Order: sequence, then C-alpha cells, then structure tokens
Amino acid sequence: MSVQILLSEPDVSRSLLDWYDLNARILPWRTPPDAVSKGAAMPDPYGVWLSEIMLQQTTVAAVIPYYERFLARWPTVADLAAAPLDDVLHAWAGLGYYARARNLHACAQAVVRDHGGRFPATEAELLKLPGIGAYTAAAIASIAFGQRAVVVDGNVERVVSRLFALEEEFPAARPRLRELTDSLTPDRRAGDFAQAMMDLGATICTPRSPACGACPVASGCAARASGTPERWPLKAPKAEKPTRHGLVFWLEADGHVLLRRRPPKGLLGGLPELPTSDWTATPVGNGWHLMDQAPTEAEWALVPGGVRHTFTHFHLELTVARAVLPRRINPEQGFWHPVAAIETAGLPTVMVKAVRHALTPRLV
Repeated sequence: MSVQILLSEPDVSRSLLDWYDLNARILPWRTPPDAVSKGAAMPDPYGVWLSEIMLQQTTVAAVIPYYERFLARWPTVADLAAAPLDDVLHAWAGLGYYARARNLHACAQAVVRDHGGRFPATEAELLKLPGIGAYTAAAIASIAFGQRAVVVDGNVERVVSRLFALEEEFPAARPRLRELTDSLTPDRRAGDFAQAMMDLGATICTPRSPACGACPVASGCAARASGTPERWPLKAPKAEKPTRHGLVFWLEADGHVLLRRRPPKGLLGGLPELPTSDWTATPVGNGWHLMDQAPTEAEWALVPGGVRHTFTHFHLELTVARAVLPRRINPEQGFWHPVAAIETAGLPTVMVKAVRHALTPRLV
C-alpha cells in the first residue's frame, strides 16, 4: 500500500516544468526547454533516437563523445543506414551491449527503406522498428514529436516511487509505476516533462543522499515525508551472478596478432576478438586441459594473473595464454592484425582488457 502523494498531479508537473525551465541540463541532443511554443524548431528525431539508444544502460558522460563522433561521421539516418555494419560496430566499441549497435544499424536501414528516411511519429509505429522498445518509443514520440507519451526509465522509476512511497518491489512494481507516471504526465510539454524527470533523478533525486532541500516537488514527496527517502525504490533481492572462466589466446607473429570474429548473433555478436576457449563454470587452473581449443599448436605460456569482466548476467574471468610464431601462418579461422595498431581493431572492452594483460610483460 503506497502513501498518498501530498501534492496534486497538476501541481507536480507544473512545479517540475518550472524547475526544468531554469535548470535543464545542456546536452548535445536537446533543444532548449519549451522550444516548440517559443517558435523554435522541433528536435531532430534522428539525434533523439541516437541518444536514447546510446543512453540505455550507459551514463550521459560516457555517451556524449560517442554521440558527437557518430553525428560527425553519419550526419543523417540515411548516412548511417548506408554505412557498413563493421564500421558501426567499430565506432561503437567501448559503449558495451553491442546488440544495440546492430539494432541501431538495422533500424536506420528500416527507416530509410520503409519510411523514406523519416522516423514515424507515433509510439505504435516506432515500436515496429528494430531495437526500439516501449521506453524508447515513448521517449522519441514525446521528445522529438511533442506527443503525450508516458516515459519511464530508471531515473523516473526512482522519482515516482519516492513521490508516492510505492511499497511494491521492483520489477513487479513496474505496471503500477507506469500508471502513476501516467497520472503525472501533462498533455502539454510531455517531452519536457520526461526530460525534467530524468534530470531530477540524475542530479537531485539520486540513489544515495538525495538533495531533497533542492527538489522542486519535495513538499509533495511521500518518501521525504517519511524521513527515509533512500528506502525507495524497493527492489526484490537479486540473484548472485555466476562466474564463468576461460582461456584467451594471444598468438603473435611478424608484429601481428591473430584475431577472429564472433558469430553475428549472440553476446558481442559480429565483433573481433582474441581467440578464446569456451567459457564455463570450471576455473582454468593450469589451463592445459583447454589447449585443444587454441588456434594452433605452439609453445603456449600462461601470463600470471588474469582479466575479470562483468556482463549483464555473469562475471567472466579470463586467463591469457601467449605464444609467438616465427612467421604468420594461414589461419583456419581469423585474420592477422598489426600489434602496433591494436587500438584500431574495434575490440570490445573485455578483449581490450585481455590485450593489455597480454602485453603486460613488455610494458613493465
């Protein structure tokens, strides 16, 4: 049972929009607050979409340089649609969750192919595009097209659950929270309202030590009235992530290292990597039982220590095996890449860590 909100819904939205007009974060994909009624142009749907895809499970600070590089390289959705997927994946390297990059490219192609290069303006049509779910469709419809849509991301969940002191645990609470967010969303300036909620959650109603004294809706917040606002949102206990283990193989010859490309679908799909063994629940130990998965026979040596990386659903611990050949061979799978230009290979973060570890003996 939740505590009744202490301000009326119109008061909340009005107070929040007034605060946003003065305190909106300046971000490269945004137009100024209330730009439409002031006669300014609507936001570019391409820029809004690009930013929203990049911002999924990634911080604003991390996204800004990627966003600016993408726009400089592919200024329009047609430019992005025409780009080779490998180039898009390479430009995405470091942002993580690489399925987003593949869907980004597929979505751009669908917009060009099926919509004449213009993003559809309704949530229903946006939802039909690759990589666009309920949140992203609502965000684009409201921010880019001025439609009333209910936008709920992690920041909004935190703000609304505190406003109403929602006693249901997440993720089961999400349907109820969406209803509450709907009750607060105004008919006018829904996009600004959504961005105001995001800014409030990012800068004031933070997960720890919320700055309630600076909050424009503090007088209507049931969680603040309780004296323990950090208690919300309530979350069901998370299951502990399992840990997987494997060997990663650094095979060098003539100043080149052997890389291969992962299958197009699945984790890190389509990205280059150092060859690896299977990732299993069994610790690597001395590693020799995994050498039958090495890319070729060689005098392999294990590099002391290892690499740890966390994916959404599991931790990964990799041990690096190194070998040097007198000359490059014709690999059954993979390709040779210059070691001196390894940073241009477009490796995912876990493989960047493995490369650094493999090169440690010559860097120290």
